[in-house]
Amino acid sequence: MEAGEASSLLGERSSVPFRTYRRRWFLLAVVCLLNCSNAMLWLTFAPVADRTASYFHISLETVNWLSLVYLLISIPFGLVATWVLDSVGLRWSVTLSAWLNMTGSIIRMFSVLKFLSLGSRSYWYLFVGQCLCALAQPLVIFSPTKLAALWFPDNQRATANMFASMSNPLGILIANVLSPAVVPEGKHIPLMLGVYAIPAVTACVLATVGIHSNAPPTPPSASATNSTSQPFLTGLKMLLKNKSYLILAVCFGGGIGVFTCFSALLEQILCEKGYSNVFAGLNGALFTMCGLLGAFLLGLYVDRTRRFIESTKICFCLSALASIVFAVASRFRHQAITLAVASSLFGFFGFAIYPIAMELAVECSYPVGEGTSTGLIFVVSQVQGVILMILLQALTMRVSEDSSSACDLSHDGALDWTIPTLLLAGVCSAMACFYVTFFNTDYKRLHAEINRDTLVNADDMAAETAPEA
Repeated sequence: MEAGEASSLLGERSSVPFRTYRRRWFLLAVVCLLNCSNAMLWLTFAPVADRTASYFHISLETVNWLSLVYLLISIPFGLVATWVLDSVGLRWSVTLSAWLNMTGSIIRMFSVLKFLSLGSRSYWYLFVGQCLCALAQPLVIFSPTKLAALWFPDNQRATANMFASMSNPLGILIANVLSPAVVPEGKHIPLMLGVYAIPAVTACVLATVGIHSNAPPTPPSASATNSTSQPFLTGLKMLLKNKSYLILAVCFGGGIGVFTCFSALLEQILCEKGYSNVFAGLNGALFTMCGLLGAFLLGLYVDRTRRFIESTKICFCLSALASIVFAVASRFRHQAITLAVASSLFGFFGFAIYPIAMELAVECSYPVGEGTSTGLIFVVSQVQGVILMILLQALTMRVSEDSSSACDLSHDGALDWTIPTLLLAGVCSAMACFYVTFFNTDYKRLHAEINRDTLVNADDMAAETAPEA
């Protein structure tokens, strides 16, 4: 009787294969748009920091807080976001993120409405809007690995994660190109804020109307059935005891911190040596565009070969070398070609690591939930990013008026970024060396899927060859 029931169950399980749904591409598109919009809102002011300072009558340090607040808020809220994603589900995480993102973008526009006559309070509307957008960031940044695990088969996971993750640097790319183009003068800042609110509103409408469930009715892979197998606190304890994961979190988190500072401070680093905002925006665009290309190519390669570790180690080392070249070249005038090439290579190899490292975090920490494993890395990266951002600004030195400087700061001169840029390259190189030397892990999720498929196939064969009663 029991043997007959077991055979029946195995037959039922084998008759219902894993299935994919076309709906997954719509979900991927929504997460991509939301991630892109959030990044655009984060980096709105960095490419035109000097003009923003002049328009709102504030200092450059105050402008930098509009970027820094993203890092500060995401540290405590990042832990909350990991719980929301793994306990409440993907649908509510994305929808909540979309509403926070849209509300923040609209509140930012209040700062430039003339009929409100806000005066000195206008900056605080800008700041509050940035804070709401910052609350949205962890929820949407943690979503790609969860989306890939729940909706995509194992041979598409790295590619799906790559598209969803790289939409964030795509937003950075758009901000680097769009902000200088829309704001040739400070008086155009209201137009810029309105333009940046459009994708935020669109993403919110699509997420609210179009996302109806956390997961598909039938899972696309074996591991999708256990995507949230560990409770949040249990998973967190497991991560803190996982040596390989901690090394990945520290090194990859440090790399994200370096990239965050580079993106936010690029215009200020280059303007002191006479490079225009347009060139700084172009540099940022090359940095991100080449990064998207690198991530796309590496995602396809890893989906086919499963060489997560080798790929990330090679790319980490090459990105460190590119950061050194940029740090040296940026301290000299008339080095536009060298800077453009260095920025392109820095982005190509550095951004390529991001989606693969997120997948690697899930592989080395399985069966911990994807939201928890990727979320903790993000929190670690934000802590390191805050420390770096504050330290880099503290190490700058104010220089006197220079006719060759392109910084739009007639009242207090420009800043010399020689020591900070060298420090940034040093941190990137140290993280790369540490990662290459000490990181190694088993692919636990892949092994679990292979073992589970082998077991199911063996059981099915046994059921087929068993004599009838």
